[in-house]
Amino acid sequence: MSGFANFLKKKDIEFSAKRYFIDALGYMALGLFSTLIIGLIIETLGQQTANLFGKNPVSDIFVELGGVAKSLMGAGIGIAVSYGLKAPPLVAFCGAVTGMMGAAGVGGPAGAFIAAVVGCEFGKAVSKETKLDIIITPATVLIIGILAAKTGAQFVGLLMTGLGDIIMRATEMQPFFMGIIVSVIMGVVLTAPISSAALAISMQLGGLAAGAATVGCCAQMVGFAVMSYRENKFGGLVAQGLGTSMLQVPNIVKNLWIIVPPILSSAALGPLATMVFKMTNNPAGAGMGTSGLVGQINTFLVMGFNVRVLIYILLLHFILPAILTCLFYIPLKKLGYIKDGDMKLEM
Repeated sequence: MSGFANFLKKKDIEFSAKRYFIDALGYMALGLFSTLIIGLIIETLGQQTANLFGKNPVSDIFVELGGVAKSLMGAGIGIAVSYGLKAPPLVAFCGAVTGMMGAAGVGGPAGAFIAAVVGCEFGKAVSKETKLDIIITPATVLIIGILAAKTGAQFVGLLMTGLGDIIMRATEMQPFFMGIIVSVIMGVVLTAPISSAALAISMQLGGLAAGAATVGCCAQMVGFAVMSYRENKFGGLVAQGLGTSMLQVPNIVKNLWIIVPPILSSAALGPLATMVFKMTNNPAGAGMGTSGLVGQINTFLVMGFNVRVLIYILLLHFILPAILTCLFYIPLKKLGYIKDGDMKLEM
């Protein structure tokens, strides 16, 4: 057994939740952003440009580019996951194929992730173990990858979309309670070292549930950015408000109380989003919050580009998360649960 353990260590194969659900899933999100999410934004920009000024070469190029980027989602996930798992070149490059195979059919993003991970780990195991490495390694990745794509990847993809469908139906039926649950959970996932974007897209989260998820993510990002402004100044405001509240994870580990105000803000805003303002979104924007303003861009895409939607976005994605989080933060600060320096970032 020790010999097998040494072999796995030599090959950098580690069977752990951190390796697969934090490291690999984080890189999956980068693959999604590099293909599906940015492709959707570029395509939308082209379509809106055409609507405003009529069809022109620039709008046509944007629409075409966006479409191609979206179609290569599986390949982007496969390569990103392989890179995240520290795969050697021959293994990593095959990730484009295993990711595409996993995403086919009902596999979707989750299927691409499973096929890429399984193919990658088997490829790492055989890499440079034979004199025919240039044939054996890619063949192993592709064969194991397609087996994973045709079996487990399809099941996981179907399971994730089924779960997303249940959440969306439940939110339609019980918008108050589900608004709280979805908003809080997705907000916490965004701040935790897990990809909320990958989760939302894997579940194909849309409608009111996606709107609540977006609000919950915004509450975390804007909340932490505003709460920690005295300690992190403008740089911290931008890094957390437009980047990610995940930067606060080391501080949350030291003092769990600092995540309470954003969570309470998420809980308060969820029902407002589902019941009062009827906020909706698509899977690409549901788990992004204010990161790169992707959540807001996709909200416009789903709800329409008009002044009413702009006011809703400003209110629920920026103004109320900032105000509510501060209101919940002040008493905790006065009671001594949160102290100066608890949210200081090393930037």
